[in-house]
Amino acid sequence: SGQGPDILNIGNTWSASLQSSGALLPWDAKNFEAIGGKDRFVESALGSTGVGGQDPAAVPLYSMAYALYYNKKMFKDAGIEKPPTTWDELVTTGKKLSKDGKSAIGVEGSNLSNNIHQVFVLGKQHGADFFTPDGKADFTSDGAVAAVKQYVDLMAADKIVAPGNAEYAQNQSLSDFARNKTAMVLWQTASATFKAQGMNDDDWGVAAAPVQSGTPGSGKSTNSMVAGINMAVFKNTKNIDGALKFVKFMTGDAEQRILNKAYGSIPPVKIAQLDPAFDTPALGVLRDTLRTSASALPQVPEESQFETVVGTAVKELFADAAAGRPVTTASVKAKLEKAQQQMPKK
Repeated sequence: SGQGPDILNIGNTWSASLQSSGALLPWDAKNFEAIGGKDRFVESALGSTGVGGQDPAAVPLYSMAYALYYNKKMFKDAGIEKPPTTWDELVTTGKKLSKDGKSAIGVEGSNLSNNIHQVFVLGKQHGADFFTPDGKADFTSDGAVAAVKQYVDLMAADKIVAPGNAEYAQNQSLSDFARNKTAMVLWQTASATFKAQGMNDDDWGVAAAPVQSGTPGSGKSTNSMVAGINMAVFKNTKNIDGALKFVKFMTGDAEQRILNKAYGSIPPVKIAQLDPAFDTPALGVLRDTLRTSASALPQVPEESQFETVVGTAVKELFADAAAGRPVTTASVKAKLEKAQQQMPKK
């Protein structure tokens, strides 16, 4: 319309989708130089700024990662000394915690984006990316099917997620966690949310999100997507100099420390990350995850549709699990085939 603002915040997973509109300013070498240079930013954060091989459509503002948060009181009451590090351990631990009307781990079964974040990570652990190298949807590979089934099976087979979680979409799992109804949640940068829910910092602990075996690291031990917020500039702005100056200020070392301390997130600017404030037990796990074991969601123009159709497939599978209907490899594959058919044809 030409009537929008000069600058906008965007969830980093949508960078490539919005880039495909052609409305955003490309961050070429000249524009990066105007804000201090591209090499100031952490590589993982730059990985979620647009399609590979093209100039980024945005610059990182703050970074987040998923971690496993656990309720210390519930763990102590169950005689559990440390959080699980693998999915098998999570299920074993979870069965000790799922009793007396309480559940081991919460999910947001009707939150499409959260569903995508979780199954994407599990997909990486199963060797699947959901898209081929040339950008075509690939939702029905063995790895993708195994990833979705493993996630839904936390409710369907392992019985460590309460059936009511199938309807959660608005942070209800965090509320259950704060009220000692759920012992664990997989969430991104949750400390500020817990405080708002009335929890003290010593009520909860945080650990790296589980992997299939071993410890988090590169490749199959990916245990988080690269979460966060980017800043983009509309290409048709009549105030490009002012826009670049504002982005430079927001991504400057000093403001990065202020912003990310306030949000409980991690600065995507290298120098700002060195501040001791980001080396606390809560934030150190997130920082290390972003450095070593996080992967960017597929940087393809169809990423937004991917979140919608596959996120909906997972939502429907959780509904099946909650209703007691069987969730099988065949039923998972059928849902993913339906999702793939809804994607734009290339």
